Amino acid sequence: MASTLHLSASSNPARLNPLIATDSASSSIAGFLFNSLVKYDESGQNVIGDLAESYRFITPTLIEFKLRRGVTWHDGKPFTAHDVAFTYELIRSPRVITPYASDFRVVKSVSVIDDQTLRVAYTKPYFKALEIWMMGIVPRHILGGEKDIMGSRFNMAPIGTGPYILKKLEFSKQIVLEANPDYFERRPKIGRIVFHIIADPMTRFLMLKSNQIDVSSLEPMQFERQLDGAFHKRFKMLELPSHSYTYLGFNLRLKKFKDPRVREALSLAVDRQSLIDLLFLGHGKVCTGPFLPGSKGFNDALKPPKRDLAKARALLKAAGYGEKNPLTFEIATSNSNMIRPYAAEILQRQFADAGVKVTLRVMEWQAFLNTVVSPRKFDAVLLGWALSLTPDPYALWHSQSDVPGGFNLVGYRSRKTDGLIEKMESSTDPETIASLQRTIFAEIAGDNPYLFLVIPNDINVYSRSLHGIKPTINGIWEDYIDWEKK
Repeated sequence: MASTLHLSASSNPARLNPLIATDSASSSIAGFLFNSLVKYDESGQNVIGDLAESYRFITPTLIEFKLRRGVTWHDGKPFTAHDVAFTYELIRSPRVITPYASDFRVVKSVSVIDDQTLRVAYTKPYFKALEIWMMGIVPRHILGGEKDIMGSRFNMAPIGTGPYILKKLEFSKQIVLEANPDYFERRPKIGRIVFHIIADPMTRFLMLKSNQIDVSSLEPMQFERQLDGAFHKRFKMLELPSHSYTYLGFNLRLKKFKDPRVREALSLAVDRQSLIDLLFLGHGKVCTGPFLPGSKGFNDALKPPKRDLAKARALLKAAGYGEKNPLTFEIATSNSNMIRPYAAEILQRQFADAGVKVTLRVMEWQAFLNTVVSPRKFDAVLLGWALSLTPDPYALWHSQSDVPGGFNLVGYRSRKTDGLIEKMESSTDPETIASLQRTIFAEIAGDNPYLFLVIPNDINVYSRSLHGIKPTINGIWEDYIDWEKK
């Protein structure tokens, strides 16, 4: 009987089409079902082939990709260069609302030379010319005639080229994937993956402790105070700085948050180290800006803001707020993450010390996404971003990304930052790119469109019954098709 890997997800996936999978549940599951042209190697720094067997720069603005032979879709149809060209056309189509479209804005054309060869021309040299092709490729033979991509049945019944095939999707219960016997690398050794959809964090933890989940992450409180010797005998652990940060984002379209004095005052009202100590029990570090430590764009000259209530009150007074006219706003967040509702309560108390009145709204993830985040109906949102170590600031911080479906949720608009981003993206010199990224880092951090709060550690746990796991700086999921469960 085929072995089964049991995982958990905190919410139902919204769409399993990789072009429009923007929530974490959707993107993590879609990652098992689809492949991209290229991917990062184990170091997370070098680009290697995935569906592409090889690639070469013919000129600084022209790349040729040679595709693997013998790759098939889950329905047995052959994968070809026409699927890649179709995916590009789709992602740039007005029929598809996706933040990923901005990555392809400097692509001039995608030309199919033959079934295994295509060439991508760019309007100018582009620092992420290869990385944009880490997007999942979708099948032309299925979606080519689809008129409503956003509402397509494909989004919940996807056909990919990946190592696993979707077999069952039961909302709020479980999602079952089965090993693809024809996967081009090799058939995965674990025959089945079951995602258990569990909204309640405590229930997820109890299932992990009772051996019903094989791989998971732990909250610091659980790690420090809720594990016994029996748990450690059954599970191994790996703790690493996460490639993510938690932030409080202000809706900059609102008058109250357009005043930079208000945003600076709120930043000075927050004790970030206290958040780490109380919420993460020391398992994390203060976040100082939009790129992560370890990335070339990280600006270590910027030190964490220190709490200064006197200055915060003075700035609020200068902006017209005081005891008789206090600044008031609402923080909205989701309960799918155990930490964030508590973080919101701590922030509420810290802001109160500066005379600011904050109310809280905690919602189920899909409702939060659909009624608050997507329509931009919020004062402030407590959320997080997962980033690569080669981030593209355009999607989050350029004015042109303040569009429906875009990642510039807060409506940040800065001509100076836009110019720096555009200059950076037109460079192919690594040192120039890194220098401009550090300048962008300082510019955004100084503007306070977010309060950058915490970079938590990832505390990963995995069953000792799993063999073949190779922990790297990027976590444990490298070469998961070679995992075995004994």
